[in-house]
Amino acid sequence: MTELSDLSRLTHAEKDTLIRALWAQVQALTARMAELEARLKAPSKTPDNSSLPPSKGKKPNLPEKDKRRGPRPGSLGRMGGGRPLAATPDETVVAKPVRCVHCQSALGEADHVLHGRYDKIELPQVVPAVTRVERYAGRCRCCGGTTLAPVPEGLEPGTPFSIGIVALAMYLRFVHAISYQRLSRLLLELFGLAISEGALDAAFRRGKPHFDADVAAILVRLRRARVICSDETSVRIDGRTCWNWVFHNDEVVIHVVRNSRGAGVVAEVLDGHRPALWVSDLYSAQQGHAEDWQICLAHQLRDCTYAIEAGDAVFAPRMKALLLRAVVLARRSRHLAESTRREYRRRLECALDAVMALAPTHRDGQRLRKRYGKLRSHLFTFLDHPEVPADNNGSERELRPTATYRKVTGGFRSKWGADLFAGVRSVIGTAARRGMDAYQAIQQTLRAQTATYPG
Repeated sequence: MTELSDLSRLTHAEKDTLIRALWAQVQALTARMAELEARLKAPSKTPDNSSLPPSKGKKPNLPEKDKRRGPRPGSLGRMGGGRPLAATPDETVVAKPVRCVHCQSALGEADHVLHGRYDKIELPQVVPAVTRVERYAGRCRCCGGTTLAPVPEGLEPGTPFSIGIVALAMYLRFVHAISYQRLSRLLLELFGLAISEGALDAAFRRGKPHFDADVAAILVRLRRARVICSDETSVRIDGRTCWNWVFHNDEVVIHVVRNSRGAGVVAEVLDGHRPALWVSDLYSAQQGHAEDWQICLAHQLRDCTYAIEAGDAVFAPRMKALLLRAVVLARRSRHLAESTRREYRRRLECALDAVMALAPTHRDGQRLRKRYGKLRSHLFTFLDHPEVPADNNGSERELRPTATYRKVTGGFRSKWGADLFAGVRSVIGTAARRGMDAYQAIQQTLRAQTATYPG
């Protein structure tokens, strides 16, 4: 209704119809107003009560330190020298006094006592080591054939940059999120190595097949895994939003970048494999891929915190206390006997029965109660299977470098660059589970050594 009709011309029936229509609008607007008022009173989303990343939260200022406080009672204050001495120093300087500073008497060897020992550390200047190769071809006088001289391994014609240089560039690019422009400048200013952005791009393209081969080998292992944890985060490719998925367990890590956030990505990666156990949050695309499921309790604790801040004093506080008990048990569940774990689960289930018997009146408490009524069988799976974590924090740690890379660089310019990033992160993550650092893993992959995945 845009304008009011002349009421004097309306019949009683038409006026009744008009009144009913206006009453319906009043009811709808009243309900909408109540909803908006509830939203205004709701607490703001923070990293402590939602899935917002820590970077979105506001940290309070730390209290100003009392400079008059001095060292702690019983301590001597900071004297330095906390770093352990090097086992094999490159050079040793011995300083011994020759004469007494007070009376100028000569001091002999027997008069000297070691007063202190410490290290001074310096980095040597790093400059490129250039090897000039002069390769000759010999022409046979008998048959007229030409023989090309062989060259040592690693000195073949082609790119002038060694595997070590490419590995360093990849390490800085994909581990520390340094852009092409800054990387080119860094190599020039720190090492005196002039290498253009285009040369870096070409070097990364040449290295990509090595990572693809290692990722394929890791993927074979993932498709035999009994336990898989998974999560996803957004990435930008050529101005479009895509998704970086991660699948991992205690042995392997796989990152894939896809246009979709749907369950089809999981089906593609697993290729028909159905693991026994799955760990994830409550996102619908992460559900139904295994025989059993462990819900991330860290997410549930944050949701309970939000409900408490929103005003639920009946259900959420009791549920949060129960989840905290479960988290404490999860830290030592791997070291408990099977009978002990069964008993703990029985106690948690009894406590959950008592919590579910509550009747919250707040809408956030009602929402949580409805959720756990459907999913309660997946809250304490870790007590039946000690190899399963109670949260999905491992997946979030694996995806944190992706989020950092997105914030620092703004994303990827091409699909192949995103796939290379995913491949490098897969190799690095898998290598870390075998005690290998990221730079060493990248080097070995470029040298076609599959140390990250022994077969």
